Amino acid sequence: MAKKKEINAAEESFSAGGAHAVNKFRISDAIMMLVIILLCATCVLPFLHVAAKSISGNTAVMSQSVYFLPKDITFDAFKQVFADSSMTYSMVFSVIITLVFTLLGMIVCTCAAYPLSKKRLKGRGVLAFILMVPMYFSAGIIPQYILYYQLGILDTAWVLILPLIYSPYNMLIMKNFFQSTIPDSLEESAFLDGATNFQILWKIVLPLSKPILATLSLFYAVGRWNAYADNMYYTRSSELKMIQYKLYQLVASATEAQNASLADTGGISQATPEVLQAACIMFVTVPIIIIYPFLQKYFVQGTMIGAVKG
Repeated sequence: MAKKKEINAAEESFSAGGAHAVNKFRISDAIMMLVIILLCATCVLPFLHVAAKSISGNTAVMSQSVYFLPKDITFDAFKQVFADSSMTYSMVFSVIITLVFTLLGMIVCTCAAYPLSKKRLKGRGVLAFILMVPMYFSAGIIPQYILYYQLGILDTAWVLILPLIYSPYNMLIMKNFFQSTIPDSLEESAFLDGATNFQILWKIVLPLSKPILATLSLFYAVGRWNAYADNMYYTRSSELKMIQYKLYQLVASATEAQNASLADTGGISQATPEVLQAACIMFVTVPIIIIYPFLQKYFVQGTMIGAVKG
């Protein structure tokens, strides 16, 4: 009888504790959901606002009455973007430059991060310090222009690729990933089997590093896709203009010609600079939005492991 009472008391205590834990979980869960919703809103609502403005009428946008739903729906801004025949060329050229830049950037980043992650590398502390210096110090635009001129890469496609393929920040994340994820015992066993450093990197390390490879590839691609300052400073040929810089020029020309007549625009209604800018943002953002869902799983995992551990 006494034993049965003890069991019943234990069950009541467990159920009471469990109910308390459930209630506590629900409160914390509600708080977490609220925080996540607010964070998501800070990202989604501005995007919806820009998307609504891009297909709204000029009058509605100028009167600041467009929020998250379009008014007086029109696609004149997108027609104005595609009316320039060079836009297609710039889009294709930008995709090629971004792909080459990302590929070379990942090769350089991997070749720097993998040796620095190994304790057997002599002097790796000094090498890591030297490779991290560019993260904190920069010579400036004028010294960079002189350097590119002396290297003979001004007004070439290489000036959009080579100067930025090494990223100290990306190298640091990849190095931390290698140190925290790839066990030394795995490489030691490969050495005992006669594998070289390049064979270990290619056949063992890289297949196990898909999350960080996908994450940093996205970093490289988005960074190159959104940049246009170097395209503006270091190139003159129209064949070397990437889509971001072309859209910048389009918005600037629209600002100058805001009061142009309908006849001067070839039968297309002239969009205001604000509407045109929203359309340009949507035009260059959609490719990244299409790519991101396929890399989201690796992106989150790679960022957490590579940036937190180590």
